[in-house]
Amino acid sequence: MPVHRPEQRHPHSPCPTGLLLTLALALALLVLTAQPSSARDGGTPPRGSAYMGMGVAAHDGTDGVPAGTLAAQTEGVDVSSHQGNVAWSTLWSSGVKWAYVKATEGTYYTNPYFAQQYNGSYNVGMIRGAYHFATPDTTDGATQADYFVDHGGGWSRDSRTLPGVLDIEWNPYGDACFGKSASGMVTWIRDFVNRYKARTGRDPVIYTATSWWKQCTGNSSAFASANPLWIARYAASVGELPAGWSYYTMWQYTSTGPTVGDHDRFNGALDRVVALANG
Repeated sequence: MPVHRPEQRHPHSPCPTGLLLTLALALALLVLTAQPSSARDGGTPPRGSAYMGMGVAAHDGTDGVPAGTLAAQTEGVDVSSHQGNVAWSTLWSSGVKWAYVKATEGTYYTNPYFAQQYNGSYNVGMIRGAYHFATPDTTDGATQADYFVDHGGGWSRDSRTLPGVLDIEWNPYGDACFGKSASGMVTWIRDFVNRYKARTGRDPVIYTATSWWKQCTGNSSAFASANPLWIARYAASVGELPAGWSYYTMWQYTSTGPTVGDHDRFNGALDRVVALANG
């Protein structure tokens, strides 16, 4: 009767565990190299991580900083989750009198540090408000305005709360204009500002950069009569403004200021900041 003998493995043959590990590593390498280069090198940030001025330096560059603050200007800052718990007393002591805090992005993100930042700035004496980072490629303007108001972007006439801000700028997640035509972008912005006013009674501030506004709205002048302008330009002067606006209300002039980085100037003395808060 024949005797069954177990198969003999060659001493240099890989064991099953080693073979599986080799195959797993090869598959991982194949998946990685199949991804776009931006996904491999971190070029596309995760949703929710955008912040005011994220694309300014990359698209418009930097060209110095303005001269010392004039008596008719008031220093401010803008913050997001990137700053974490902010040292508000330090900023207050340095002369910062107003602040804006990121509340929301799209309809999928709320700032986990919002309470510390929004209430903390208020508690040291600042006049503060909230901003929304717009993503016109995800939902319509009215829907995002509702999300903003429902998650910290409201307003009250208490002399300490500024109207909400629509942060509309380069898309950090893809196409600069979020895949919209100029007319489509104007419609999206109009839907947002109209719904925000219907919900709060205030015209929201529009934060943007002139070059983006020209590229993505066709340099529309449709909002200049009602919506205060917050201009982004990291230079010694604000330069050209978007069509229709003859002056700016606020100016984000640097992303490398003391304590939090993003510093701003209000185009008026502190009493004008209070006036904007009161509407």
